[in-house]
Amino acid sequence: MIEPVYSPCPKRYDEMVYRRSGRSGVRIPVLALGLWHNFGSHKPFQDVKAMAHYAFDKGICHFDLANNYGPEYGTAEENFGRLMDCSFRPYRDEMLISTKAGWDMWPGPYGNWGSRKYLMASLDQSLKRMKLDYVDVFYSHRWDPETPLEETMQALVDIVKQGKALYVGLSRYPTEEARKAYKYLAERDVPCLLYQDRYNIIDRAPQCSGLIDLGEQSGTGFISFSPLQQGLLTGRYLNGVPADSRMAKGVFLKEEMLTPTLMKALRGLNDLAAQRGQSLAQMALAWLINDPRVTSVIIGASSVAQIEDNLQSIRNTDFSAQELKLIEALSTPIQIKQL
Repeated sequence: MIEPVYSPCPKRYDEMVYRRSGRSGVRIPVLALGLWHNFGSHKPFQDVKAMAHYAFDKGICHFDLANNYGPEYGTAEENFGRLMDCSFRPYRDEMLISTKAGWDMWPGPYGNWGSRKYLMASLDQSLKRMKLDYVDVFYSHRWDPETPLEETMQALVDIVKQGKALYVGLSRYPTEEARKAYKYLAERDVPCLLYQDRYNIIDRAPQCSGLIDLGEQSGTGFISFSPLQQGLLTGRYLNGVPADSRMAKGVFLKEEMLTPTLMKALRGLNDLAAQRGQSLAQMALAWLINDPRVTSVIIGASSVAQIEDNLQSIRNTDFSAQELKLIEALSTPIQIKQL
């Protein structure tokens, strides 16, 4: 059976909200699609394609990847390359595509961290897998304490000068290292477009550390990942641990995290969401979008239905002062360990 040629929805930009990233000229959808867990070799390509097409049809034109996304390192990028060949290539200029390097990718001393050799080799491999001439954003995926910051940043500068990326970003950098990196990049006319970190209602580390404020001062946008804290903010755990959940399998979440304090907070947040006419997940996304300092929020998905549900969050992102105070009161006592 020959599938029809993909033709995206002509109204795809009508309802999505776009925000300018820092002081750049780039506007980014407030929801981006992350290809971390469910777009690699273990997922049928038809499912990958269905999710990507649905997202793009709804105005989600930012796709966030990394060299080792899968599972099976590189396979999310390979599947994205297949998408480019089968449907997305005519729309390449409508898309903001990012990838990263900094975590483990291949054996030996040159397949990890932040050396010039690793970053440049990794990006070349990523471009081949994704079948692209360039990416829109290339991130240093984490700070490397053993490589001079200047080496990592100069590699990013040179990658832009070579035309392999239009912009650069940083992910998971400590505050002072981010400050130095922003200065180095700006002085070489390659300002940092985006800073990416985990940020959500119950894990506010970037806010507490000053990273969000630093980015705003430096003209850098902020993009959040894990907005639902690996599923804790989806409502799945309000009545215990489902047998088929990540927590039951010990994948990214551990049962000991589900303390009485956390359960009380999750149920309180869920009650508030219900009063707002939202699911807990929708309210958690709306809370992030409500902050004008947050440029975009990366959602993950294992089905089209999850993307559809997440998109409903855009319809109600206003919070009363009383609601914000209640969220603060419920979430402040929680201490989420870094996973």
